[in-house]
Amino acid sequence: MTGAEAVVEVLVENGIECVFGYPGGMILPLYDAFYSDKRVEQILVTHEQNAAHAADGYARASGKVGVCIATSGPGATNLVTGLGTAFMDSIPVVAITGQVDTTLLGRDAFQETDILDVTMPITKHNYKVKSPKDLVKILRAAFKIAKSGRPGPVLVDIPRDIFFMDVDFEELKADTKDKAEPDADFLICAAEAAEEIAKAKRPCVIVGGGVVSAGASKEVVAFIEKFNLPVVHTLMGLGGVPRSHRQSLGFAGMHGKKAANHAVAAADLVIALGSRFGDRQTGAISKYTKNTKFIHVDIDPAEIDKNVAGSLGLAGDMKVILKLLMRQNSQSDLTEWWKQIREWENEYDYDYHVDRLTVPWAMNQVAKATKGKPFAFATDVGQHQMWAALHLSIEEPRTWLTSGGLGTMGFGLPAAMGAQVYYGDSRRVVHVAGDGGIKMTGNEYYTIARKNLPIISIIVDNTSLGMIRQLQTVLYNERYIACEFDYQMDYVMYAKSFGIEAEAVSTQEEFADAFRRAMDANAPRVIVMKVHRSFVEPMTKAGARIDEFVEFK
Repeated sequence: MTGAEAVVEVLVENGIECVFGYPGGMILPLYDAFYSDKRVEQILVTHEQNAAHAADGYARASGKVGVCIATSGPGATNLVTGLGTAFMDSIPVVAITGQVDTTLLGRDAFQETDILDVTMPITKHNYKVKSPKDLVKILRAAFKIAKSGRPGPVLVDIPRDIFFMDVDFEELKADTKDKAEPDADFLICAAEAAEEIAKAKRPCVIVGGGVVSAGASKEVVAFIEKFNLPVVHTLMGLGGVPRSHRQSLGFAGMHGKKAANHAVAAADLVIALGSRFGDRQTGAISKYTKNTKFIHVDIDPAEIDKNVAGSLGLAGDMKVILKLLMRQNSQSDLTEWWKQIREWENEYDYDYHVDRLTVPWAMNQVAKATKGKPFAFATDVGQHQMWAALHLSIEEPRTWLTSGGLGTMGFGLPAAMGAQVYYGDSRRVVHVAGDGGIKMTGNEYYTIARKNLPIISIIVDNTSLGMIRQLQTVLYNERYIACEFDYQMDYVMYAKSFGIEAEAVSTQEEFADAFRRAMDANAPRVIVMKVHRSFVEPMTKAGARIDEFVEFK
């Protein structure tokens, strides 16, 4: 078969049902193969960055590898932000880029770019195919690398002429390699960790994105229930344990719930599951680690001791590790610890009784309206993202899609699209964005309308880059610059220009009615929230412990 046909065969072999992309001269032979072979649906987006984000959203929702394709030169470089987003959040994506013919490599041909050197820091691995005999082997390796161990994006760059060359395609042989058993040193370390958990007086578990990636939510719930452990979530870990679980304290970190932050700060033992201890989670690291022991469980050995030195590290399969930790029985009475935690929860409980439309109130209304129903949530980056993390109720893994490590504005809408493509009619996506981020990738409403994807999109219109304005309030003595949208934009007309029904709301009643109508419609809908400028609370102080908070006027 031809190289292009072989690419399609490898996609099918890996269970890929759709790819997101944008054509160009050097990738056209692959599109021609899609024309002839309908087993893989190609979804034309409006920009290559959106193709990468859509593949990312598809992967987050499904647990499978997401695939994006682009042509050489600007097509390939437009994938960079999306690949960086997937890399920081450990999301399995395979990007296939076209390249100039092998005879033109290194000659500065039209649209030639060394995409391998460009993407090396933001991919788990990348390849350039230089011979047709290597094509299938490299593609198979790309999928294996993307989804094994700590997942991540892999790029495969294919010169145009290789798509036309003859390729010998052999069926993939089943991998019968047995998983390695933990060695004696690892078992000793696990036993030591179990002993620390059993005797801790004020333990706390941090659930990170690694719990979701490992598919270990049930095992984590069994673990925290056995030892009666309080659990907080990182931004990426939401859904790893149901928010409604009686031992869940919610989101913790720079904008985390005060009770959750107090619990981490006061703990004598922190058990981090699949979390990399990012700076937005820890604040000042020296204050974060003072007088606290740490057990760090992660698939990636490189994460152990990287940000929190001196932790008791267990690198490997999380499900296996949790089973080892549960061999021990609890030796501590945590009654007083839980009493203190419940006091913090009561003291800092959020009051939703406000007399005007606010984003926290709206997110709480969305949480109540979607409770027990098949919904997922995708956000952009900014104030609305933090409000969503604080006030939505994420109950299941893979139903919370957000850019954590890279903090990519514009991520939300194309990621919601990718997730909705995967879900089909089984689950609807609620997308939340700010009026800043929606200007970056809002053109993807075109694809959403064309495919009639029933996404409910909520745009928070506070006529500003809210998080920039908030940081300028706290750190720059209210010297506001480059953060206010004084020139108004009509987001309702913008959505309608793509053929999507939209409405603007400015009261609680209007929002509740609009969201109810959107839920009843089996089509995309846009709700524009006209709200006052305000601040995300809580917010930890710069250079302080995570239980020290900014007091806003």
